[in-house]
Amino acid sequence: MPEHRVEKDFLGELKVPKDAYWGVQTQRAIENFPISGIHFGRRFIYALGLIKKASAETNMELGLLDSKLGKAIVKAAEEVMEGKLDAQFPLDVFQTGSGTSSNMNANEVLANRANEILGVKLGEKGLVHPNDHANMGQSSNDVIPTAIHVAALLAIDQDLLPALRELEDSLAKKAKEFDPIVKAARTHLMDATPIRLGQEFSGYVSQIDHGIRRVTAARSSLGEIAIGGTAVGTGINAHPDFPGKVVQKVGAATGTQFRVAENHFEAQAAQDAVVEASGAVRTVAVSMMKIANDLRWLASGPHTGLREINLPAVQPGSSIMPGKVNPVIPEATMQVAATVIGNDMAIVVGNSHSNLDLCTMMPMMSHRLQESIELLANVARVLAHKCIDGITANVEVMTKYAESSPAIATKLNTLLGYEKAAEIAKEAGQTGKTVKQIVIEKGILSPEEAERVLDPKHLTEPSKDLLGSGGG
Repeated sequence: MPEHRVEKDFLGELKVPKDAYWGVQTQRAIENFPISGIHFGRRFIYALGLIKKASAETNMELGLLDSKLGKAIVKAAEEVMEGKLDAQFPLDVFQTGSGTSSNMNANEVLANRANEILGVKLGEKGLVHPNDHANMGQSSNDVIPTAIHVAALLAIDQDLLPALRELEDSLAKKAKEFDPIVKAARTHLMDATPIRLGQEFSGYVSQIDHGIRRVTAARSSLGEIAIGGTAVGTGINAHPDFPGKVVQKVGAATGTQFRVAENHFEAQAAQDAVVEASGAVRTVAVSMMKIANDLRWLASGPHTGLREINLPAVQPGSSIMPGKVNPVIPEATMQVAATVIGNDMAIVVGNSHSNLDLCTMMPMMSHRLQESIELLANVARVLAHKCIDGITANVEVMTKYAESSPAIATKLNTLLGYEKAAEIAKEAGQTGKTVKQIVIEKGILSPEEAERVLDPKHLTEPSKDLLGSGGG
């Protein structure tokens, strides 16, 4: 038995593996692009299958596609959506910039599988043609951007937003738990006025909340899809009702609201919506990098660092130093964030090289956006449940830092003026005495006044009264 079958296109003949559902155009792409070994993921393939199914159903409804052929394409497309044919999508993401290779990969797989469903032996010509039927009313130039938007929006809705809400909830619980704990704040990594640990964590909560809002806002642009524009946005070879019907079916199948592109020329000549979504995801990644890095600092030591909090010990930290435990979850988070930032730059560069009537870096842009969404969703859950949930506070350490910080002298500005307060802060730093001790020793405040005025906890809220304007 031969291991290959011979197929041909207008460029000539080519051997195709005999058991492959793909055809000659896919085989050419396999041979042309042995670059990274990175293939399109499950959601992108699902989106391709869904678009092809919706297109076949629409073309049947419009009387353009024979129902016998159309139903076979629909069944094959459903198998693509279910993941049964994932092995038949072998193409590298670094390929033709329009994604034509992947669109034809889908068309050939659907045509061969549909013909098989109709009783034709795999590899033999049947009634269903990849271009004439599986690709009816479509072009790679509108199918691929549509698949990018559908896959990204589903990943955001199903993975990223739920994961960020879990992270926000974990941080909010810690913010509440840590609210009574007073500590020294730090600006420029140097001593600053007191803050409550819960207040610091509330800042992290707000960062994630703002990130959720940014990503949610980007959903609207991704919901606008290019299908129906065909080759260059004019809709040539597509029925006027085709785009609206396909969009309705895609929305019904996913439970997500999509709409026909407001301007098909914009939707295909550029991928601004992908840039927008990537920017929102990148901003969340930057927020998470800041949070993760703060946790490393706060837990540093534990004997020679800040040691204000304890992170859960999840694994040994050294192959040579016994007993060492490292902040591995925050470090993993920071590596993901760095990757997302790099992906965003690649997407920006890709879109900036959209020339004239088509963006020609779409496969790379799709892969990078999908990777960013999925990585960030995964690490958000890991950070929440393997790190944040188990953090404990070293109250005694933070209390000592708060009471000994010379920055407490800031409260004396309204009583003594900045220059005098600065002298007291300097003396505290040089002698190791607290600001409270110095003002009592110098008779500036009575012990009772010093206790009231310079209580670190009172300094973590806006002043209810300014010294010098009231009594006591």
